Amino acid sequence: MINPKTPEHETHVMSAPVRGRWAALNTPGQQLPSHGTRFLGQYSAVDILLPSTPETPAKVRRAWRNSKPQEYLSFGEPVYAMADGVVVRTKSRAADHRARNTWQGLAYLMTLEGIIRSLGAPGSLFGNHVLVEHDDGAVAAYAHLRKGSLLVEVGQRVSAGKQLGEIGNSGNSSEPHLHVHLMDRVNPHAAAGLTMTWDNIAESGGIEPSLAEVVKDPAPNAIRTMPRNGDIFHA
Repeated sequence: MINPKTPEHETHVMSAPVRGRWAALNTPGQQLPSHGTRFLGQYSAVDILLPSTPETPAKVRRAWRNSKPQEYLSFGEPVYAMADGVVVRTKSRAADHRARNTWQGLAYLMTLEGIIRSLGAPGSLFGNHVLVEHDDGAVAAYAHLRKGSLLVEVGQRVSAGKQLGEIGNSGNSSEPHLHVHLMDRVNPHAAAGLTMTWDNIAESGGIEPSLAEVVKDPAPNAIRTMPRNGDIFHA
C-alpha cells in the first residue's frame, strides 16, 4: 500500500467548503497527519459537522438500530468549492446508510466495515464524492456526500463558492458530515496529501459539547490557523 510522504510546500490558502456555524474534528489544526494516516492523500484532511442540539442523536446510544441520516442537522447541507478548478471525478450513487452510533455499529465500522472499504476503490471509503483539480495543480476531495445531490459533472469548471452537492452519510462515515482534504494529484492511491487553511473563517471560542472529550492542546506540527478538534468556527 503506497502512502507517499508529503513534500515540503507552502500551505494552500482556500475558502471553507461550508457556510455558517460548524464544528471541526480530525483536523490539521490539532495534528498532522490529521486522521492519523497518509492513506489516500488524507495527510491534512478535516471532518466538518454542524454543532449538535438536544435533538441530535448521541454519538453512542443504547439501542439495537443506528440512527437514520435524516436525523442529523448536517444531512443535506450545501458543500462549496474551496477554490477555482475543474471537476475531474465524481460518484453519486452510493446509498446514505444509517449512522454507526450504537456500540455494535461502531465496532462494525472500526473492524470489518473499515477493513473491507479500505481494500476497495477510493469511493468505497469516500462514498459519494467530488474531486476538483485547482488551477495550481492541487486536487481537493469532498467526501461522504448525499446520494443524488451532486450539482456538477466531470469536465465542468467551477469557481470558489460554487455548490458541488450536499452532505450525506455515504462511504466510511459514522454520521453525516463532510470530509475534505487536498492532494498533489488526481489518483488518491498515488497522492501525497497537501496542507491547507481557510481564509474566511473565524473561531467562535466555543466547543462542540459532543466532542468535548477530544479537546486538547494542539501538537507542535498543527496548522494553527485551522480549528482544533471540537472547535466551533464560523465561515
